[in-house]
Amino acid sequence: MTRRQIVTSVGIGTAAAALGGIDGALAQSSAPAAASVKALVFDTFGTVVDWRGSIIEEGKAWEKTKGITVDWARFADRWRAGYAPSMDKVRRGEIPWTNLDHLHRALLADLLKEFRIDGLSEEEKDHWNHVWHRLKPWPDSVAGLTRLKKKYTIAPLSNGNVILLADMAKHAGIPWDLILSAELAKHYKPDREAYLTAVSLLELQPEAVMMCAAHSGDLKAARSFGLRTGFIHRPNEYGPTRKADDAKPGDFDVVSSDMVDLASKLGA
Repeated sequence: MTRRQIVTSVGIGTAAAALGGIDGALAQSSAPAAASVKALVFDTFGTVVDWRGSIIEEGKAWEKTKGITVDWARFADRWRAGYAPSMDKVRRGEIPWTNLDHLHRALLADLLKEFRIDGLSEEEKDHWNHVWHRLKPWPDSVAGLTRLKKKYTIAPLSNGNVILLADMAKHAGIPWDLILSAELAKHYKPDREAYLTAVSLLELQPEAVMMCAAHSGDLKAARSFGLRTGFIHRPNEYGPTRKADDAKPGDFDVVSSDMVDLASKLGA
């Protein structure tokens, strides 16, 4: 029966209740594979927070105090470009376990030379490195997570280290229930240990945990280890000239347009 038929046959008041039931059923049926999910874990960089826009904004404000001019969009992109290769050195055993703050700091040292930014004290370099602790959330992130928190246990599952993620949550107002990090497993995603250590700490089975991310590779890895998957579109992650990751319905257990849409599709 259509909405028009319901209203015609039973009247407005009864129709409202009937339609509410239909909408609720549709929300639940939109992600049947998520029925057993108890916890949601989230990639953070690019999924929950806008790393690129945040670095550009802070860089532009900072350069005014230094009397320098920097292409901050390129600076942010270059810094991020070193992210995966530096972690891969850890994953391959070329260097011992090193948390992301220290990896970012090493990359920053090279960037300062590349962009000819001179005369910074060690304290200033450390402060700038901690820009990753001060990233701003996407406009829908906090609202969506607040809704999801009412129904699920929510936590980051990021390659960021624990204090980075804790600082980020305080700065951005992200309402995590707890902090989960690759640092706890001493393995970076997409290593098996990164995902399954988080599952173990939640005292759940993999199928009761949904990995949520804007990156298909992260989700495919999580799925291979038994986790449920939720894709969140972030078309502006890499700026206006580079295409962001994409997914279509059916690629993952849930595909959503943003964090609020994810909450709706998971019935939160």
